[in-house]
Amino acid sequence: MIAIDILYLVDRLEALLVKGWRVPMTSKAMIDEDEFLDIIDQMRIAIPEEIKQSKKIVAERDRVLAQAQEEAQRITVMAQEDAARLTNAHAVAKAAESRAAEIEAEAKSSALQIRQGADAYATQALSELESRLEQLSQQVVALQTQVHNGLNFITDQGAPMDNPNQDQNIS
Repeated sequence: MIAIDILYLVDRLEALLVKGWRVPMTSKAMIDEDEFLDIIDQMRIAIPEEIKQSKKIVAERDRVLAQAQEEAQRITVMAQEDAARLTNAHAVAKAAESRAAEIEAEAKSSALQIRQGADAYATQALSELESRLEQLSQQVVALQTQVHNGLNFITDQGAPMDNPNQDQNIS
């Protein structure tokens, strides 16, 4: 509203000049001095108000800018913290992946050693079993030979053998 008052006063000065009397053969004009001084006095009153208003506007602008800068700084700090946290999380994930790969390699190595040990044990056990079976087979053959020899000896001696069919004919 003050700005309109100043512009109104400037318009009144212009109208006063236009309404003034022209001095012939010059670009000079005569105006009403009292009216001119009255407008100037009104301008002196209005201009400090305008300056006060503009100072308030500038102060408000500075406050808003400072607030915006603080907010921007706060957002920047938060973004840096988030970036650091994400970087840290990424580093932790990388370390975990690396450790998981190490554990997996150790597990595969351990499994291979266990498998090789089990294969060696199974080979040894089967070899021992085969050897034992071979011994048993030889003993069975020896026993069969003894039985066969015993039977041959008995038959060679001429002893009659019992006929199992004779018991069945009696009944």
